Amino acid sequence: MTVGTAVPRADEAARPMTSSEKRVILASSLGTVFEWYDFYLYGSLAAIIGAQFFSVYPEATRNIFALLAFAAGFLVRPFGALVFGRLGDMVGRKYTFLITILIMGISTFCVGLLPSYTTLNAYGIGWVAPVTLLGLRMLQGLALGGEYGGAAVYVAEHAPRGRRGFYTAFIQTTATLGLLLSLIIILSTQGYVNSAYAPTVVTNADGTTTTLTAFQVWGWRIPFLVSVALLAISVWIRLQMHESPAFQKMKAEGTQSKAPLSEAFGQWRNAKWALLALLGLTAGQAVVWYTGQFYALFFIQSILKVDQFTANVMIAWSLILGTGGFLFFGSLSDRIGRKPIILGGCLIAALTYFPLFNLLTANANPALHEAQARVAVVVKTNPAECSFQFNPVGTAKFTKECDIAKALLARSAVSYRTEAVPAGSPTVVNVAGKDFPVSDATFAKSVTAALTEAGYPAANNPTIIKASNPIDIFSGQKLAVVGILTILVLYVTMVYGPIAAALVELFPTRIRYTSMSLPYHIGNGWFGGLLPATAFAMVAQTGDIYFGLWYPIVIALVTFVIGLIFIPETKDRDIFTFDDQPAR
Repeated sequence: MTVGTAVPRADEAARPMTSSEKRVILASSLGTVFEWYDFYLYGSLAAIIGAQFFSVYPEATRNIFALLAFAAGFLVRPFGALVFGRLGDMVGRKYTFLITILIMGISTFCVGLLPSYTTLNAYGIGWVAPVTLLGLRMLQGLALGGEYGGAAVYVAEHAPRGRRGFYTAFIQTTATLGLLLSLIIILSTQGYVNSAYAPTVVTNADGTTTTLTAFQVWGWRIPFLVSVALLAISVWIRLQMHESPAFQKMKAEGTQSKAPLSEAFGQWRNAKWALLALLGLTAGQAVVWYTGQFYALFFIQSILKVDQFTANVMIAWSLILGTGGFLFFGSLSDRIGRKPIILGGCLIAALTYFPLFNLLTANANPALHEAQARVAVVVKTNPAECSFQFNPVGTAKFTKECDIAKALLARSAVSYRTEAVPAGSPTVVNVAGKDFPVSDATFAKSVTAALTEAGYPAANNPTIIKASNPIDIFSGQKLAVVGILTILVLYVTMVYGPIAAALVELFPTRIRYTSMSLPYHIGNGWFGGLLPATAFAMVAQTGDIYFGLWYPIVIALVTFVIGLIFIPETKDRDIFTFDDQPAR
């Protein structure tokens, strides 16, 4: 059965959603969930994948290359937006995002089949494995760059006027649902495979042995391979769909753009709106989104030392509890407007991040919270010798004494201050009155022992939050952490729920796909994607584990100001007649 043939009218806003419209939303959302699922799989399994495809290198180096391949997917998203945005404005929405899902699905399936470095090296072509992996990751990023714009435009152009915020909010749930689905599949597969199959002992290049679980050896491929079933379902559904009514109208009138890229970005009257959409909407939305879902996970794992399983359980519950907010705020934006909700979310987040993350520390790792307030740690160094440790793709090396000291303390979640010493003086870390020279061969071990003795908790400290199973959240400490994380997710739903409708309404039909996709993916792929690396560098630079929050706070406030002044309210705009004029 085909869907999406009716042209919505303004007087349809109050009627119930039709079965045809439900299928449009299902087709668009299901495919986008699947694409996000594919994309997140790699991020969650980066360490295991690094061991498979970069095994010729030491562990630290192969993890760097694995993260570099992950970052490549984010970096190419804007290029995917340009390629597929142009295609979508020229040949249609339906066929374009049918292509994107095929590229994403086939690339993901191929990752599951790709032989490891060790396997191919037996034939003298081990290098083919990592090069192919990087290529597949870039294809995934390109596909994702085209998918979101297509899905958002397609749904919005089917939605009745006055309901676009609610309808497109279903698309907005897909990133969260894709992340949640990937976590569920990974945890389920890992639990089954490791319980049903014995571990494997492998011999390393230096003659030592390492015991690997069955999931680490081969089970990690299963989540990638099962994606082919999701691909088949998604493609079948999308093949039943018709072109969007707005594009059909534009094509029938012969008004579609012949050169969407030059029209969208080569003419200032249109390009300025893409720039304003980036700075006044998507940049702030991106950092709030990444803080609530990704930086929060990084913070509780890497800084608060919560184990991976528990951290994933806490995040998963917050996603389950908070995801309904996308639909609530999307629907609310149909009544009160897109601007007050998106910009309000940016402002509220900026004003409350510091107290919320402080509460997160106090509940997730109370011993750490107490130690930070009680234990004095000082880095005595020449400030000129210290680098700003910004390392978004993991390839930079910081070898100066000051950098070594600060990186160790930042990874240990230690609050410290810096005391300047004359040039040429050795760098020393003082813990509770005792000096530890960085040049000492046992520096890291000695400082770690001193911090533990002074009160900083070890990773196995019993006061650190720990879940024994996926439903082990019913204690005061765990419920408090889930509650804080849920608040952060609700901020995400405020800024992300109405964003698709706002972007669709901001641009004319003839260049809509192209114009909205680029600012969205620059905002989310670059402003958001660089958040963890930037925040860590800021923490290492200052010795304050909360200082990295200034990155999302400042960008969210900039977006609030620019959006308040320059972005128009668009909820009542008729996107069917808004096809031959620049956004205004």
